[in-house]
Amino acid sequence: MGKHRYAGTILRVPESTLADELGLVAGDKILEINGMALRDIIDLSFAFADEEIDMLVEHADGEQEMISFDKDYDEELGAEFTSAVFDGIRRCANNCYFCFVNMGAPDARASLAIKDDDYRLSFLYGNFVTLTNMAEADFRRIEQFHLSPLYVSVQCMNPELRAKMLRCKRAAEIANQLDRLEAAGADYHTQVVLCAGLNDGEELARTIREIAARRPHALSLAVVPVGITKYRRDPYPLKQFDAAGAAAVIDEAERWQKKLREETGRTFLYLGDEFYFLAGREVPPEEWYDGFPQLDNGIGLTRSFLKDWEETAAEGEPSAPAAADENADEPVYLDVVTGTSVAPIFERLARLAESETPGLHVRIVPVENDFFGTTVNVSGLLTGHDILAALSKLDGPRTGVLLPERALRAGEDIFLDDMTLSAFREALPGVRVEPVEGGADYWQALHDWPHYHKARAGETAYMWQSNAAYTKTPPSV
Repeated sequence: MGKHRYAGTILRVPESTLADELGLVAGDKILEINGMALRDIIDLSFAFADEEIDMLVEHADGEQEMISFDKDYDEELGAEFTSAVFDGIRRCANNCYFCFVNMGAPDARASLAIKDDDYRLSFLYGNFVTLTNMAEADFRRIEQFHLSPLYVSVQCMNPELRAKMLRCKRAAEIANQLDRLEAAGADYHTQVVLCAGLNDGEELARTIREIAARRPHALSLAVVPVGITKYRRDPYPLKQFDAAGAAAVIDEAERWQKKLREETGRTFLYLGDEFYFLAGREVPPEEWYDGFPQLDNGIGLTRSFLKDWEETAAEGEPSAPAAADENADEPVYLDVVTGTSVAPIFERLARLAESETPGLHVRIVPVENDFFGTTVNVSGLLTGHDILAALSKLDGPRTGVLLPERALRAGEDIFLDDMTLSAFREALPGVRVEPVEGGADYWQALHDWPHYHKARAGETAYMWQSNAAYTKTPPSV
């Protein structure tokens, strides 16, 4: 058997899966299926969609084995792989004015420095891609395998300005590239990282107009404010939005949103929550988010959180009757960790929970982000050391600490600064520490702390990887 260029390395094999029955183990490499070489789990999935399988496997000792078996057409292997792309992540060749990865801390973990621009990860996990590294063969593969929807970082539809912002000549081809996606039968969600004085104002209006004209292939347009860390060294003078600037963006967006809803009944255009926080305004109602199509991009997180809280509150019952616990009558003192931007929302809900739950005392702890810089104010980018530093400054009783689930790495109990959740807990002896993922968790934790516990095994949380893009837990097929 010859040498194979790429292989899918197995990370783990859950019990009672087909992979388990075949005797596959972590470290085994799948080289080909039915004679087909495998570049990624997309190839693997399509090759595996058959009833008779010849699978070439290389074991940890280097020995290769052909495993032949019959299966149901739609039966999956069930193994989890170390990466979704066996031939390596396609890296970003742009040098955007606003690239968050380029603003990373010098001592951050290596994975945070990965600038992915891979259409396969866009299809699989919703990572945003610029399309600047796409070749005709990529578009043909999108068409062949029906890879839709994708997620596209548009930034602006002015070709000259886009090429300037991305520092890439091919970025000017965005209209043609979207045409090619549509010709391949692919739909797509879009995003604009909005920079004050650069791609806002009339440029934003042009982008909204041209993307909206591409419906129904264009499924949504998200506008998020640029984030700037203290490590940014790019010479271009980026500016962040202030309260007045954020209010102007909201006003302009609302005019478009009303028009778009009149046309199709869908809002289509959504703003990042930070705009509303900056302007001191309420986030839009649930119906304006059309089912939250870009929730993993942070669009509508606050409204989704409030929705989950309200639905759980309407049920009116904690997960277990507090009266059944022998310590139920003891006072509970909870510290709730948040980013500074969303702290007022947590504060409002905490006061409501205190009024409904005798003996409950909640202290909201907005944590200043020293790791990235205080201009980064979202909960998902907080580190273990910054959180502990904030908690250490507070006196008084503390029964438990609630942490934002998104501050922990996907599939692992570890913060962005590589502090483990167990080490964090050891630093707070006698205090129970629990992650909170959404509004339902928050309601349960506050109203029934003695019985609340967040089991993270199998969670599909997300890890910040590139500007407004996320990657899920290791892929399985």
